[in-house]
Amino acid sequence: MKTKQESALFPTYARFPVTMVKGEGSTVWDDQGRAYLDFMSGIAVCNLGHVPERVKTRLLTQLDQLWHVSNLFHIPNQECLAQLLTQNSCLDLAFFCNSGAEANEAAIKLARRWQQSVRNTGRYEIITFQQSFHGRTLATLTATGQDKVKEGFHPLPPGFAYATYNDIESVRSLINERTAAIMLEMVQGEGGVNPAEPQFVTEIVELCKREGLLLIVDEIQTGIGRTGKWFAYEHYGVEPDIVTLAKGLGSGLPIGAMLGKRYLAEAFAAGSHGSTFGGNPLAAAAAVATLDTLMIEQLPERAAELGEQLLQELRLRLANNEKVITVRGKGLMVGIQCKQPVADWVTAMREAGLLVLSAGPEVIRLLPPLTISATDLQRGMDIICSVLNQ
Repeated sequence: MKTKQESALFPTYARFPVTMVKGEGSTVWDDQGRAYLDFMSGIAVCNLGHVPERVKTRLLTQLDQLWHVSNLFHIPNQECLAQLLTQNSCLDLAFFCNSGAEANEAAIKLARRWQQSVRNTGRYEIITFQQSFHGRTLATLTATGQDKVKEGFHPLPPGFAYATYNDIESVRSLINERTAAIMLEMVQGEGGVNPAEPQFVTEIVELCKREGLLLIVDEIQTGIGRTGKWFAYEHYGVEPDIVTLAKGLGSGLPIGAMLGKRYLAEAFAAGSHGSTFGGNPLAAAAAVATLDTLMIEQLPERAAELGEQLLQELRLRLANNEKVITVRGKGLMVGIQCKQPVADWVTAMREAGLLVLSAGPEVIRLLPPLTISATDLQRGMDIICSVLNQ
């Protein structure tokens, strides 16, 4: 028999020594009754804050009706969600799954199948970028441009090449007769909160058009209003062929989505791809209510306004701090690049009542809810500056 001290969980997470038991808005409470201001949002999942009322009401209604039937049947919530996503983006069709990694898997499969089965080119290789992050499945961790997530999982599937972010010549040098698509984060999240340069994005779009490649934009972390627009690609005035979503889409209910242009439909005919739980009535209900809230409360616009305030004030207050190199980001997705590892400062901020993340060893990542009050935003900045200015 196991002792009470032995966990039955695989030790796959380096967990903080805190157990959260309640959340409301921008605040969470641990099992000791201590309150924390949340600048993590469940890693950009709780964009509406914790337990948002409109989503809660929609879920309670759905719980009394139907939880799951499988995708062998029409699911009204799923169709409604697809309409909301396509009406508010440049894409035309949606496929639903359970996570960001699955959404990126679907995008990779769609790009390959379109090149091979529709265009008959035989192309299969996807160009991604150093320091990118696309998921933890075998294909998506291989797509990820960070070696640390690949250790011990070899042999990895072939078909990926890695360019240097914001370096168009490195992209050009990798294109060959096997290249099917380019997969890009408009702001690298796990890789350090690095925004793409506008000229770089423009040149990638031109490359894709000239070479017959698909442009896949990974919006797993940047989507659903996080950067100050519905989708981060909107900042650049471009139209991707495929966009992937998850995190903020369901306000904590597990759902992912791949959106694509209508001409790609031929590559994903019946039986070509699927997901047992993807877009089931419960998850889709949460996502519909999330998007309704996003529109009704104009949260992307709010994120743009508050994000600019967060960026400018942190830059001003940390300008002479010898520990800090720069503060960067878009909307309410902000990174503080430091000159040394930030783990101790992340701990110090938590002990002061503020939850933040790292993005790599030397970047503090801030992802407050899009619904955060101006007062709470200011309180969080005060804690950050107090810790870093000690």
